[in-house]
Amino acid sequence: MDRNIRDADDVLRLLDGLFAPEADRWSEGGADWWDGFYADRSKAVPFFVAKPDESLASYLDRGLIAPGRVLELGCGPGRNALHLAARGFDVTAVDLSPKAIDWARERAREAGAEVRFLLGDAFALDVAALGGPFDLVYDSGCFHHLPPHRRVSYRDLLGRALAPGGHYALTCFAAGGMGSELDDADFYRRGGLQGGLAYTPQSLRWIFADLTEVELRRMRAEPPRSPLFGEDFLWTALFHREPHA
Repeated sequence: MDRNIRDADDVLRLLDGLFAPEADRWSEGGADWWDGFYADRSKAVPFFVAKPDESLASYLDRGLIAPGRVLELGCGPGRNALHLAARGFDVTAVDLSPKAIDWARERAREAGAEVRFLLGDAFALDVAALGGPFDLVYDSGCFHHLPPHRRVSYRDLLGRALAPGGHYALTCFAAGGMGSELDDADFYRRGGLQGGLAYTPQSLRWIFADLTEVELRRMRAEPPRSPLFGEDFLWTALFHREPHA
């Protein structure tokens, strides 16, 4: 007989276990799964390209966000982190995969960019030790790989990492475009994430209701020769944390 639940963290870990082995995609054990994903750099994976999100470029060009301290969650090969550094941001970027971080650091050396790339679990970050909270928290493709219960951990991290007056930018699967549209409870009944969770604008507004919406739209599809990354099966959202929050 095993009695292993004493606090909220124990509950979260128990729920993680319902998704094994998929739990490795967001937990500290995720390195092996993601390393396998990033092992072949020649794969036709849209976000392997060395291009920033078109939405990020748009926010910058329109002056919706300004240079400051930024934390990127699930940075992968560093395409957005490098663009932010080139635009004058002080960038800290984290990912679970050693191969992704190695690739990002290679790109940074080639570009002569200064970026602090960290290997590890974003939920375990010591935000204060990293100089946070941050003026911008950026997530392009991390959030939609989390199971429903880990939104609790994600919102807790966002609460610690995002400075009052700062911005949070998200790119995630759009319902009707890509990702599973199962109800939250059905993921636990089936024991899998079905490749990732799709969201509606209403669900994103509800989850991040403590933030002020600046813009929420479909990402603009970009042609192959564009200097920007864009796929219209994604939402792009920019939220603002009020200064008094």
